[in-house]
Amino acid sequence: MSATEKIHFDENGLVPVIAQDADLGDVLTLAYANREAVEKTLSSGEAHYYSRSRNELWRKGATSGNTQKVVEVRLDCDGDALLYRVNPNGPACHTGEKTCFFTTLSGKATEEDRGEIGFGDIIEQLAGTISERHREMPEESYTAGLIRSGTNRLAQKVGEEAVEVVVAALRDERLAEETADLLYHLLVLIEERDVGLDEVAKVLHDRHG
Repeated sequence: MSATEKIHFDENGLVPVIAQDADLGDVLTLAYANREAVEKTLSSGEAHYYSRSRNELWRKGATSGNTQKVVEVRLDCDGDALLYRVNPNGPACHTGEKTCFFTTLSGKATEEDRGEIGFGDIIEQLAGTISERHREMPEESYTAGLIRSGTNRLAQKVGEEAVEVVVAALRDERLAEETADLLYHLLVLIEERDVGLDEVAKVLHDRHG
C-alpha cells in the first residue's frame, strides 16, 4: 500500500493540510491537497497544495519564493487530515505575515504574535513581498511602479528619503517612521538592482562578524 492510499480524501478528492514550522511549532497555514499534490510533496520534499479557487496544483513559493521544505508529513488518527512539518523560507501568508493565523476574532493582530517577529524577520518578509511584486508586476502596486521607474528614479527616491531621516533626527520627531520609509525604498532599490539581502548580510558579517 502506497502512503497516499492511507489518506481519506473527501468527495472532491481533497484533504485539508496544516503546515507547521518544524523548529518553532508555529501553525503557518491551512490549505488543501489532492493525491497528486501529496505525492509531489513526498517525492520532492517541497510543500505542494491544491488551489480550490484556481482548480490547479501549486508548489508553495512558486511565484513568491517563499518555499516550504518538508521535514515530515503526518496523517491524523482518522486519516482525513495531514500535517506538513516544514522549514519555511520566508512568510507563509500572502499578506507577508509569518503565519496566516495572525488575526483574532476582533480583527486585530495579537500583541503576542507581533512580539515574536523581530527586526530581521520583518526585513526578510518585506524583501520577500517586494520580490514577489517584482516578479508579478501588478499594475496597481506602488512597489511595482517604483521598479518600473528604473534605477535612476529609485536612487533619487532613496536619497530623498535619506534627507527626510536627517530632518526628522534634527527635529527629534517621526524618526522611526522616516527610517521605515528609507528602509523600504532601499529594499526596492536593491531588488531592482538584483542585490540580495544575503549579499548585504555577508558584507556586514565580513566587516563586523
